[in-house]
Amino acid sequence: MKKILFCMAALALLTAHAQNRQIPTDTVVVTNHKATINNVNLEYKAFTGTQPVWNKSGEPMATLFYTYYERSNVKNQANRPLVISFNGGPGSASVWMHIAYTGPQILNIDDEGYPVQPYGVKNNPYSILDVADIVFVNPVNTGYSRMIEDKDGKLPNRDQFFGINADIRYLAEWINTFVTRYNRWESPKYLIGESYGGPRVMGLAEELQNNQWMYLNGVILVSPADYKIYSTDQPIYSALNLPYFTAAAWHQKALPPQLQQKDLTEILPEVETFAINTLMPAIAKGGFISAEERNQVAEKMSLYSGLSKTAILQHNLNIPTRFFWKELLRDRGYTIGRLDSRYLGIDKMAAGNAPDYNAELSSWLHSFTPAINYYLREHLNFKTDIKYNMFGDVHPWDRQNDTTRERLRQAMAQNPYLKVLVQSGYYDGATTYFAAKYTVGQLDPSGVMKDRFTFKTYRSGHMMYLRKADLEASNNDIREFIANSLTNGKPAKY
Repeated sequence: MKKILFCMAALALLTAHAQNRQIPTDTVVVTNHKATINNVNLEYKAFTGTQPVWNKSGEPMATLFYTYYERSNVKNQANRPLVISFNGGPGSASVWMHIAYTGPQILNIDDEGYPVQPYGVKNNPYSILDVADIVFVNPVNTGYSRMIEDKDGKLPNRDQFFGINADIRYLAEWINTFVTRYNRWESPKYLIGESYGGPRVMGLAEELQNNQWMYLNGVILVSPADYKIYSTDQPIYSALNLPYFTAAAWHQKALPPQLQQKDLTEILPEVETFAINTLMPAIAKGGFISAEERNQVAEKMSLYSGLSKTAILQHNLNIPTRFFWKELLRDRGYTIGRLDSRYLGIDKMAAGNAPDYNAELSSWLHSFTPAINYYLREHLNFKTDIKYNMFGDVHPWDRQNDTTRERLRQAMAQNPYLKVLVQSGYYDGATTYFAAKYTVGQLDPSGVMKDRFTFKTYRSGHMMYLRKADLEASNNDIREFIANSLTNGKPAKY
C-alpha cells in the first residue's frame, strides 16, 4: 500500500511539474564574474531574469528575458554608460551580439567564425564591458520571453507586440521600467540594434525621447535593415546591390584579373559611383533604354560582379540577389551565403535560380544554439525547461507605417547630444553596406547633421564580429564612439 501511495504521489508531482512549464513573470538570478577585457582585469555582475510588460491596467501581459552585465566597484555610476542591445529578425533572440560581439563571453569558434567543437564559450577580450554596462533584451516570443495569460487563461492580442510600431511602443515602456529598477536614469544611454534591430532602435530613439522622456547619447546600427528600400521594386534597391556583388566576387576570387589583383577598397569607390550615376538610371529606363547603352552597362556590370554579360542581359540589368548567390560559383559547384558570402554551400543540383539553403545561417546555428543554452544554465545559473527560441513566432508582422528613418532624424534634430554609428560588413548580401550608406544619406537629406554620423566597414558579413580581426576592430569602434559622444559637461544646445 505504501508503495502504491508513493507512486501516486510521484505521478502527481510529475504531472504538476508538466502543467507548470512556464517562465516566471518577474525574477532575476545574480552571479559574480571576473574577466580580462581590453587588457584590464575587472569584476562584474550578471543579472539574468525576466521583467514584465504591463498592460494599461497595470497587469503583466508578457515577460521579457534579459541579461544585464554591470561592472563592479564603479565609484560613480552616473558617469557610466549603459548600452541597451537588440537583435532583429523580426523574431530573433538577442543571442548573436550577446555571445559573439559585445558581451563578456563569446563563442568557441575559429578566427574566421566557423564552428569548433566542443561547443561553448570563452572570454571575450574585446567586450565593451570595460567602458559600458550592457543589457541584452529579448522581445516577446524570442529567447525565453513569452506572452502571459490573463486571469481567464487568454493570451493578449498579438498586435500589441508584432509590428514595427507596436514593437517600439512596448519595448520603450519596458526600457523605462528597467532603467528605473536598476537606477540608471543619470547614466549616458545608448541603443544598439543589429539587422531588423536597426529600424527598431531608430524608432526607439524618438519613442523614448518623446513618450518616455529619456534622452540618448548614441544609436549604433549594426548591419541595419531598411525596409523602405527592400519593400520596393524600384531601381534604387537593385543598383545598391552592385558594390556588394563586387565585394563578394572579390573575396571568392571571381573578378576579372585587372580587378582581382587590386585591394577591395581600391575598387569599391568606382563601383559605388557607377551604381548611382549609371546603373540606377539605366534600370529606371526599363524597355526604353537603347541597345547600345544596355550592352555598355551590362559589360561594366559583368566586370564588377563576376557574372557573365549574358546572364545580366537575360535579367534586364536587374540581378536578384538570390540568383547571384547561386550563379557566382556555379561552375565550381558551390553557392555563397546570403548574410555572409564568405560561407559556401552545396546544392542538390547546379541548375536553378536560388540556393537550397543559407550556408552561413546553418553554420551559425551549429555553434550558437548549444552555446547559449549551455551558457545561460551553467555560467549564469538561469535554469528553466522553457525552450530558448533562437527565432520565435512573431508573424504576421505588421510592416505598415514605417517611419523609423524619420523618427531617428527627429530625435537627432531635437537632441544635440545624439550621435549615430553605423557598422557594416562588405560581404553581407542581405543588408548591404552600400544600402546602409544610402539610408544614412536619406535619413538626413539636408546634410546639416552629417558630422554626427560615423560609418565603419569590415571585411566580413552581416555579423562582422565573428571574424576575430573585426571583433576587435568593431568593439574598438564602439568604444571610440562612446568616448566621442560623452558630453563632458557641455550643455545640450546648437
